[in-house]
Amino acid sequence: MEKYLIMNPLDFPILSTIIFLPLVGVALILLMRKELAIKVTALIASIATLVLSVVLCAYFDPRTPRFQFGESLSWIQMYNINYTLGVDGITILLIVLTALVTPACVLCSWTSISQRIKEFMICILLMETSMIGVFCSLDFILFYVFWEAMLIPMYLLIAVWGGPQRDYASIKFFIYTLFGSVFLLVAIIALYLVNGTFSIPEAMYKNYPFQFQAWVFLAFAIAFAIKVPMFPFHTWLPAAHTEAPTAGSVLLASILLKMGTYGFMRFCLPITPVASFAFAPYIVALSVIAIIYGGFVCLSQTDMKKLIAYSSVAHMGFVTLGIFTFTKIGFEGAMLQMINHGITTGALFLSVGIVYERTHSRDIYDNAGLGKITPVYVGFFGLFAISSFGFPGTNNFVGELYVLVSAFAWSKAVGFLAVVGAVLAAAYMLRLLKLIVWGREDKRTIRDMNLREVIYLLPLGVFVIWIGLFPRPFVRMMEMTLSHLLWRLQGFSH
Repeated sequence: MEKYLIMNPLDFPILSTIIFLPLVGVALILLMRKELAIKVTALIASIATLVLSVVLCAYFDPRTPRFQFGESLSWIQMYNINYTLGVDGITILLIVLTALVTPACVLCSWTSISQRIKEFMICILLMETSMIGVFCSLDFILFYVFWEAMLIPMYLLIAVWGGPQRDYASIKFFIYTLFGSVFLLVAIIALYLVNGTFSIPEAMYKNYPFQFQAWVFLAFAIAFAIKVPMFPFHTWLPAAHTEAPTAGSVLLASILLKMGTYGFMRFCLPITPVASFAFAPYIVALSVIAIIYGGFVCLSQTDMKKLIAYSSVAHMGFVTLGIFTFTKIGFEGAMLQMINHGITTGALFLSVGIVYERTHSRDIYDNAGLGKITPVYVGFFGLFAISSFGFPGTNNFVGELYVLVSAFAWSKAVGFLAVVGAVLAAAYMLRLLKLIVWGREDKRTIRDMNLREVIYLLPLGVFVIWIGLFPRPFVRMMEMTLSHLLWRLQGFSH
């Protein structure tokens, strides 16, 4: 294991601290009764986690593909299960993204959640621990524990604090994701029986017969396709997004969907490379279908949340398309789009939550014509809307451009269809933006955004512009890891 890990250059276990710091917040919240103290504690815990993730980023060395800040302790010796952590270029930005959106989830729920506030904040912090744990785990059992740990708090966020159809949406989410987890566990057990260890790096650097690879790939692919979610496994997503409270929608869109695409890059490509090449045409086809299908469905939506939810199906189609073109620019585009989608779509859901608090409606026509009434809100919403369809100068433009270049390199037909999807995205987002800003003239008195709302949207807006104009620092973080992955895959391409 030591040959895959660069041990921690800092004097303390920073990864374990980042993972379990939210649990310290949970422990403190359990002792509290006052609502304000509960909210402040949750906010402090999430901000402290963000600060540590920025420190992690500052000390991260982008010049090596090896796992960094390694921590390894024996856990269950009988089955060679270890508590092993590490980060590389694929995971470092995802950890920072998780730590960035969690304080926004706490702040956006400050006034909108009025019942069972203690339990709500506990669920948010438990989600943060589980999500960061998934990205840091280098042992399959540890990874699976964190993967499954997300289910319960996410289910509760929808089932307890969701909309009128919350029971249906929460149960559907739980059944779908649990179904996928069974296939994930089967793949993990199969690899353990062959390798005699649950170490993820050990599994990544071994060669397996094609038939074994094919079955393991399919098991992994079903689990991750449900999480993305890829067409036709996407049907749980709109219901979950629509019924979830704003914070739940943000966590779903910004982080949980990325765990599927992260799984493809971390497990399918390095562990089952030959099978990945064999099944790539099918994944590419499903990705293109998701891009086109998501675009057309969005054109017919009148519910703002549903429109953004279905747009996620299309946007994540670009991510899986970039991954399975097996090019450096495709990998970089896919990784950038994972980060970009988390920022932009999370911000759009936050924006919907802001207007819903005022009008108590998510219908596009009920919220039309806000341009003159709420200029600050419309400014933020407009930025995130044009970013969503990849307007030049915004973050999604860079990621989509990379993916489109790789798609045309794969096949001109695939590239053309992906461009059609990008055009559809512009059509439905511009339609939404036109109606929200200039939809109608009336005498409504809706207050504009307050300072708290500006505080949690402003950092996301900064990243939209920063990545759009200067993507190089972000690409550099992942470049060496992705180049090493591509170098390994090229040995299996024929």
